[in-house]
Amino acid sequence: MRHAYPFSALVGQDAMKRAMILTAVDPGIGGVLVLGDRGTGKSTAVRALAALLPPIEIVAGSPTNAAAPELQADWEAPGEALHEVPTPVVDLPLGATEDRVVGALDIERALSRGEKAFEPGLLARANRGYLYIDEVNLLEDHVVDLLLDVAQSGENVIEREGLSVRHDARFVLVGSGNPEEGELRPQLLDRFGLSVEVGSPTDVEERIEVIRRRVAFEADPATFVSKWAPEDAAIRDGILAGRRALAGVDMPDAALRDCAELCLALGSDGLRGELTLARTARALAAYSGADRIEREHLRAVAPMALGHRLRRDPLDEAGSQARVGRAVDDVLA
Repeated sequence: MRHAYPFSALVGQDAMKRAMILTAVDPGIGGVLVLGDRGTGKSTAVRALAALLPPIEIVAGSPTNAAAPELQADWEAPGEALHEVPTPVVDLPLGATEDRVVGALDIERALSRGEKAFEPGLLARANRGYLYIDEVNLLEDHVVDLLLDVAQSGENVIEREGLSVRHDARFVLVGSGNPEEGELRPQLLDRFGLSVEVGSPTDVEERIEVIRRRVAFEADPATFVSKWAPEDAAIRDGILAGRRALAGVDMPDAALRDCAELCLALGSDGLRGELTLARTARALAAYSGADRIEREHLRAVAPMALGHRLRRDPLDEAGSQARVGRAVDDVLA
């Protein structure tokens, strides 16, 4: 059995871990963009979080991970039995074709049986799970356009080669990349709910601890996973409790006013910034066991919710995180 590295065993990278936990509490936040150096645990974190989450229940054999027979797409083979599978994590390779991503005509069945059938793509497999894109800033434009459409609607629609099919495609989009290798298209950047920057540890003891844990995991994965299982279980219980409490968290007018004033102070375009900030603060409040959004929740999540939505200011050499920090200090003083 192949073991995933425990989420709780990740050293440092607190902002990245918090962002991923909050999207697990409320997947509607819109995914996480992780920018930074290679080898900083970005792909390890998303796989560790998915392994930590409880399995999902699907109709046996459903290629779209349908939760019930009545939720299956009309082109799927009907099913009745339900069974549990791990939360899916699907990698979207940079060189993936459009057919591989959205699905296409099943050529083999068309040639051998003369049947017009649909072969699902990566978006079907990622439904109700995670779609992970490494080096997302290098993704081809036509694939970016596809993702934009699906991320907005939560549904994958294919109209081509005589096919007219659709299916649910609701997933948490996680992208990682190195900004030095190319910028992300603004349209896709805006679709990520949260954005965090990660870097290599600068503390010697922290780097040593990373090496020590990795060596221990590779030497005996089962024992290492068992050692960290209680802490992973605590995070899982917190996520599940947060999901149950989410709808009951109060969003007072004072908190909404803070969201609006903060976005105005930063010059954020549109209203997606306010909506994401409020939603993320509510998820943090639910995960923390609070019954209403407080300013401390807004302060904690503002950099990750707003940092990637700022207009460039050529006269301000400070990074986006610093600019958000200044605005938070002014507005939420």
